Amino acid sequence: MQMQPGPPRPLPEVRHTIAVSSGKGGVGKTTVSVNLSVALARLEGAVGLLDADIYGPNVPMMMGVKKQPQAVDGKILPLENYGVKLISLGFIAGEDTPVIWRGPIVGKIIQQFLTDVVWGALEHLIVDLPPGTGDAQLTLAQTIPLSGAVIVTTPQDVALEDVRRSIAMFQKVDVPILGVVENMSYFVCPCCKDRAPIFGEGGGGKIAASFDIPFLGQIPIVPDIREGGDRGKPVAASDAETGRAFLEIARNVAAQLNAQEDTGPEITIS
Repeated sequence: MQMQPGPPRPLPEVRHTIAVSSGKGGVGKTTVSVNLSVALARLEGAVGLLDADIYGPNVPMMMGVKKQPQAVDGKILPLENYGVKLISLGFIAGEDTPVIWRGPIVGKIIQQFLTDVVWGALEHLIVDLPPGTGDAQLTLAQTIPLSGAVIVTTPQDVALEDVRRSIAMFQKVDVPILGVVENMSYFVCPCCKDRAPIFGEGGGGKIAASFDIPFLGQIPIVPDIREGGDRGKPVAASDAETGRAFLEIARNVAAQLNAQEDTGPEITIS
């Protein structure tokens, strides 16, 4: 009996690498990435967040960090806030500088952020991907062994069609799907607290069921989430009800990772 060697591990001190992806833009993928990172840091220790959305790097604003990272011996030292180590092109290029690069350059930047940043020992490294199924996704899957992907969607049908493509892409490159997060699931009236499913209802659960993958949870439309992102104060850092929703999603992600480890790697007999 002989185990086949796995893919190269350029991040040997990182236990889990998690891609956060969406089929289309505007569904709150970075909001989920930021708050999932903060929630996991509260639950399970050292966490890193890599902003791989090169054309729209919003992590610096949402995490409340505007400094430039330092370099030591040719390596980049990540910045840190809320217990999460951070790297983003937004720290380097500046807020008002447009990124006008072709795909191969984007891929090289992502590779540098993975291998030339001093991440140190991490329980989880979250990678916030751009929307779609392009160069960034393929570069990530080919550079490091991913523990899994979290797919972000909204309830309406037009978002779900793009989610199907995103899930199929990860399956083709043998990346496990940890589950689906449904954002903007319902609006909570601030006066009467009634819930209104303004973007439809149950779409995230349906897509999870159709692919036989976990449904990780729902996130409502509430001002706290938007205000937290604008002010650099993620709601997952608080004990508010919305913050607890992200904590529950983080627990579900951790449970999927633990179950995956309990199952163990496939063994090839030769």
